[in-house]
Amino acid sequence: MDFLRMSGLLGMSGLFSSFAARSGNAEPESLDAAMKEKIKVAGLNGSAFHLKAAPIPKVRIALFGLGNRGQSLIDMLNWLVQEGHAEITAISDINPKKVQRAKEQIGTFQRVVPAVFTGAENAWEQAMSSEVADLALICTPWEWHAKMALKAMENGLHAASEVPIAYTPEDSIELVRTAEATQRHCIMLENCCYNREELWILNMIEEGVFGTVTHAECAYLHDLRQLMIDPTYYEDRWRLKHHLQRNGNLYTTHGLGPVCMYFDILRGDTLTHLTSMSSKEAALSEALSATDDPALRAMAKEVVCGDVNTTLIGTAKGRSIMLQFDVHSGRPYNRLDKVVGSKAAHYGYPSRLYIDHGASWDGHRWLSDEAEAEYRDRYEHPLWSRLQKLAEEHPQGHGGMDFVMMYRLIRCLNLGESLDMNVYDGALWSMVGALSEASVAADAQRMVIPDLTAGLWKQAAKHPVGRSL
Repeated sequence: MDFLRMSGLLGMSGLFSSFAARSGNAEPESLDAAMKEKIKVAGLNGSAFHLKAAPIPKVRIALFGLGNRGQSLIDMLNWLVQEGHAEITAISDINPKKVQRAKEQIGTFQRVVPAVFTGAENAWEQAMSSEVADLALICTPWEWHAKMALKAMENGLHAASEVPIAYTPEDSIELVRTAEATQRHCIMLENCCYNREELWILNMIEEGVFGTVTHAECAYLHDLRQLMIDPTYYEDRWRLKHHLQRNGNLYTTHGLGPVCMYFDILRGDTLTHLTSMSSKEAALSEALSATDDPALRAMAKEVVCGDVNTTLIGTAKGRSIMLQFDVHSGRPYNRLDKVVGSKAAHYGYPSRLYIDHGASWDGHRWLSDEAEAEYRDRYEHPLWSRLQKLAEEHPQGHGGMDFVMMYRLIRCLNLGESLDMNVYDGALWSMVGALSEASVAADAQRMVIPDLTAGLWKQAAKHPVGRSL
């Protein structure tokens, strides 16, 4: 994750779009009108929604960004490379040490040495060629995700980016426009959609256990203070510096992605509007002030991102979602994963399931561990059932969901199948983050979430995750 040196995040304000730059001064109606005009000019038509590209028997992969997440992606590809489904043909990072480490890591399971693109600030662009690869795997700092995905599609590659794939409304719109124009896949690698618990809940919802689902609560609550302060974990502290410039939900999708699957978002329902507010900031600045580093102590006065952001989202079918973001506060990791329906409710972390017995029932107790285990056995998602052994053999630090995610991506490309999540999913989930910032800046005013599918979201369908292969 060393591409940050290409631009220097100290000039980060220049990377923000016209929407982000003026959101604090513009009325929500003007932002809505501006987005609608940009969508109209882009001519979005939904043609990439059910996209199937030509099968690729062995997917050639160019990997961009060889920091912590880049190393994890290499591990995820180990089995797929050894089975002949993929080959890492190129790696790119501006840091020669990380390039060498990646080459050694790949060499433990792949005989072919990948081409290296490093040194110059724009060296990565040379790897964005259909002569080099079929798929660009992007795990660089956030501000490079959309730019690299766009370059990949324009040059004939499919694009897969770590989250978020965009953090301005314009980038979300442009990603959709380019995917439609090039007929290239563009997927955001939201691994939590492949977690065993989330897939289990999805299957129960689809099998009617929850009745009519009405509400969900989800989050990314993860104390990252020490990692953001570390100058090596996020190279040049790029992630910390976002918190000096932005205030809102900067990381929407780990919680929101699974909930959008539960609610059939873009497959019969859609997100329509949101309002967002942030608490005051305290925990991160106090952590910075407590260090011995004068530069970090100076940064303590610059933090603008509140400790806890809460965003309320409405859907076309009247469902409600509470989405939270907090990487400042000292507390255990949590994605909430709360779903409420007319017949059941689930609360995550730890997992608790309640089955409703009607208005006269006075038990009000979660199912026992044994009773919940019966539901887990009965409603295990078919994708997890098929891949359980492989997922257990390749846990990748997240209980197997990372491997399942990568397996699905590569095997769908091998066979020319549509991907589980398309460019419209990633663009929408990322758009929520951008609009949360605009809402916070406008004193929690309501923001309209635009339709990027040309109305295709109205076509009801179960979420396609894991329906084949």
